[in-house]
Amino acid sequence: MADAILFDLDGTLVDTAPDLIGVLNQQRLLHGLPELPFELVRPYASHGTAGLLQAGFAIAPGHAAFDDLRTEYLELFQTHDNQHSQLFPGMMELLEELEQRGLPWGVVTNKPGYLTLPLLDKLGLDTRAACVVSGDSCARAKPWPDPLLVACHQLDLAPQDCIYIGDAERDIQAAHACGMPALLAEYGYIGPTDDIDSWEADGSLLTPTDLLEFLE
Repeated sequence: MADAILFDLDGTLVDTAPDLIGVLNQQRLLHGLPELPFELVRPYASHGTAGLLQAGFAIAPGHAAFDDLRTEYLELFQTHDNQHSQLFPGMMELLEELEQRGLPWGVVTNKPGYLTLPLLDKLGLDTRAACVVSGDSCARAKPWPDPLLVACHQLDLAPQDCIYIGDAERDIQAAHACGMPALLAEYGYIGPTDDIDSWEADGSLLTPTDLLEFLE
């Protein structure tokens, strides 16, 4: 049982990969590089700009070109306006069911607020979410538990009374670091080399509505 449900954003609540990867390929074309296949890059979509630039340009933070490429990517993304992002199939039905049951739900993401809030607004979720904690809401983002603790404070609930759902190892780590049950969104951006068993989630969801089985 739970008194609230918290969702990661990219790859869990919303399928943002078409926009994230579309902008990356747009950026590659600007640099004279061919577009990458969607399915090749999809597993990186939950790992933020750093993960996408790793996939698109084989560079990581600390590389001399990383900061400039990151700035360029974010500027391109802001003009893209989340054109193709949408809720995962079954997610709207799940949210409606949670609301009918009187269970508040919120978002805890490493995505910065200036990108998180416009996306939620575009999808009509900004006023429905009981809390929204972005990657720049705390000094430390996931896998640190700080953002989840902020969400619990806003909901006036203890961590053990919430469930966090995410599609990346850092989501499970952040939840367990504060004693919160964590479920793995297997429908999200999980790659073929991810050893999800080693993440030790408390359960997994093949579709969003599978959550209802954990709430019986």
